[in-house]
Amino acid sequence: MATAMKAVQKNTASTEDLAAQVETLRADLSKLTETMTAMGKNAKDSAIHAASDKAAQLRDSAADKAETARLQAMELQGQANDFVKNQPATALGIAAGVGFLVGFLTMRK
Repeated sequence: MATAMKAVQKNTASTEDLAAQVETLRADLSKLTETMTAMGKNAKDSAIHAASDKAAQLRDSAADKAETARLQAMELQGQANDFVKNQPATALGIAAGVGFLVGFLTMRK
């Protein structure tokens, strides 16, 4: 009878140990879930910040290139105006030639 009592006590102790281990495991899983959630949020925030910075860089770069192109176009326009003022006959001949070429290329058969 004493042996049976010891076996029951041993099983009860094992069950209590197992319950304590399960509770510890449950707490560890909860902490792990919280940590993974925080890491995910940080990664998301970091990705959003990086994408926002890259978009701002691209926007600034595009604005700089557009301004450079605008300035070059204004310079070419000035050169064209000077050419027309200095050599009006040559400019008229070139314009006529370009007009004839465009008309010839777009003419339907």
